[in-house]
Amino acid sequence: MSRLDPTRPFLPVRIAVLTVSDTRVLETDTSGALLVQRIAAAGHHLADRAIEPDDADRIAARLAGWIADPAIDAVISTGGTGVTGRDVTPEAFERVLEKRIEGFGELFRMLSYQKIGTSTIQSRALAGVANGTYLFALPGSSGAVKDGWDDILVWQLDSRHRPCNFVELMPRLREHLEPAHD
Repeated sequence: MSRLDPTRPFLPVRIAVLTVSDTRVLETDTSGALLVQRIAAAGHHLADRAIEPDDADRIAARLAGWIADPAIDAVISTGGTGVTGRDVTPEAFERVLEKRIEGFGELFRMLSYQKIGTSTIQSRALAGVANGTYLFALPGSSGAVKDGWDDILVWQLDSRHRPCNFVELMPRLREHLEPAHD
């Protein structure tokens, strides 16, 4: 169960939003707009926003740029997580991830199952970490964005969430990249 500890400070996260679509533009990107609105309502900062076509090279390049940017703490993508030939977001993510967060996709599908039943099996939602940056891939529907944000990310990206959250781990995400101390 999700609960916030009012004695802990809220620490805003700098989040980039990536919409993966061959057909969307900023004006028609309802899922991306919904995600941007929820990020702001939660008190976080929109660090950047982009739309890339269903092209693994372009998605991976965009992710790599954001991963290298110290002003971005997390990336949330929407779209391209299905099983059709053009759905390549998970493959692009695999090119840049250092560690997967296996429970994210599992939890997303469990929660989604309660709403859409067995159709959730078509989702390849996933998450991981690269160079100290969290990466989350959500399906492209507005319902999936609501499920992923409202049921998981709004809590895990809130420093007040107990018993633990992703924000409190952020200072330690790059320890394997720093020189060892004797």
